[in-house]
Amino acid sequence: MVPEIELAAFAAAHADGAVVIDVREPLEYVAGHVPGARLVPLAQVHARLRDLPYGVPVYVICATGNRSKTAAGWLRNASVDAVSVAGGTSGWQAQGRPVVLGARADESAA
Repeated sequence: MVPEIELAAFAAAHADGAVVIDVREPLEYVAGHVPGARLVPLAQVHARLRDLPYGVPVYVICATGNRSKTAAGWLRNASVDAVSVAGGTSGWQAQGRPVVLGARADESAA
């Protein structure tokens, strides 16, 4: 079973500098993503394992939580401490939390 984290707990982890990967497609990512989230489309997760940290939780987010569950399962099988974010970016935005527009992970907009 793939562990999931609710948005409120994820927001606290995010505020503490959590590692976040967004497994949506590039067009979805540029339309709005969690600040600091790195884009790793679902189809590239296996190929980019070496780019991910080991020994720390990696929070995996998508639009609603379905793709992130799949990716988190794959990552856990590869010994990455991955957790799926329940509700995804849609839930994050619905709660009025900030998102980044465009390809950069380090700028936020409300």
